[in-house]
Amino acid sequence: MHKKRVNLALQGGGSHGAFTWGVLDYFMEDGRVSVEGISGTSAGAMNAVVLAHGYMDGAADGARDALESFWRTVSQHALMSPIRRTPLDVLTGNWSLDASPAYLMYDVMSRVVSPYEANPLNLNPLKTLLESSVDFEKVRGCDAIKLFVAATNVHSGKIKVFERSELTADMVLASACLPTLYQAVEIEGVPYWDGGFVGNPPLYPLYDDAKSRDIIIVQINPVTRHETPKTARDIHNRINEISFNTSLLRELRSIEFVHRLLKEKRLDANQYADILVHRIEGSDALSDLSPSSKVNAEWSFLTQLKDMGRAAAKKFIDQHYDDLGERSTLNLREEFS
Repeated sequence: MHKKRVNLALQGGGSHGAFTWGVLDYFMEDGRVSVEGISGTSAGAMNAVVLAHGYMDGAADGARDALESFWRTVSQHALMSPIRRTPLDVLTGNWSLDASPAYLMYDVMSRVVSPYEANPLNLNPLKTLLESSVDFEKVRGCDAIKLFVAATNVHSGKIKVFERSELTADMVLASACLPTLYQAVEIEGVPYWDGGFVGNPPLYPLYDDAKSRDIIIVQINPVTRHETPKTARDIHNRINEISFNTSLLRELRSIEFVHRLLKEKRLDANQYADILVHRIEGSDALSDLSPSSKVNAEWSFLTQLKDMGRAAAKKFIDQHYDDLGERSTLNLREEFS
């Protein structure tokens, strides 16, 4: 079977990024698609650089091994955290941390105490995790896959996209820097926060610098919820979901607009790319999870998310392999109607 080239856009979302791990794991194992480029933010950026690191060691199998090793290390680090599920939640199979006393304290503190006050030494466990898991010299040398990592320039409020040839651990940490939890990550004197505020993830690098027209978005943050949040925490969580999806929706709306103009022959097809957009999402399974579960890194939870991602990737490839390179499978007009 002919292998088709695609680009991947990987959202951030804490431990829910293990769903994306499952998608990548299935793609690497299945072999029907090859990845030309990856745009990632936060956990999506981490998945991207780990995959590139592993790919340099052993192609697809090396990428799979590196991803599993990375997420296992995430889980092992979490064993030292005081933030845990209550015995009742464990008994009932609820992955939420909403009832965890340590999580509740952590949640309240993050809203009233600056990380510059709470963590003056600027200790960041993610830095240790990344530096022990990823050889960035290998990542920068992985010319088989284009990489783009998004962060937010704190001073200008604009997006900054770091490319594979320049990537460092600090650039990936900047992409995952939630400003209520960590001090801004400075790169060449410029402070950066989580890229999700301005690009979760950005799509434009993938159609500005790629041969494949196909972009598969791995979406782990719910866009739509049918209930109105009433508690302070639920309102805060919904605000975060909306703000972290806004930039992606704006880019998709622009692509849909160009699609219409090309179809109506009001634009020159030789000057504007007809991008083919697809989406893999956790659907109701991820939407039903509490936002606090993004902090839950128990191995059994991560592997469940991985299995969900593998199943979603298999379903997508089985249904839409023939569509790749030919047509979009995400109906953007319907998305914005």
